[in-house]
Amino acid sequence: MPTYDYECQQCGHTFEKFQSITDERLKKCPVCGKLRLKRLLGTGAGVIFKGSGFYQTDYRSSAYKQAARADGASSTTHSSKTSSGKDKAAASA
Repeated sequence: MPTYDYECQQCGHTFEKFQSITDERLKKCPVCGKLRLKRLLGTGAGVIFKGSGFYQTDYRSSAYKQAARADGASSTTHSSKTSSGKDKAAASA
């Protein structure tokens, strides 16, 4: 559900209201009681995805996932070889 910004055209009071999209606009100002509320256009908040989904790789083919795992495994073995003391000593000699 989105949050809407409202401003009273009579007293200038501004506030936010958490409403469903299907709810009617508010018309009465909670401060002065006049029927002069205007719903403001805003950028709103970004979409927030919670949980373990919604990643680009979630819907990839199984062949792509296997190739990505193989590529990741080969890069980690390469980096562990270069970080060992024996390889560093041989490289500097």
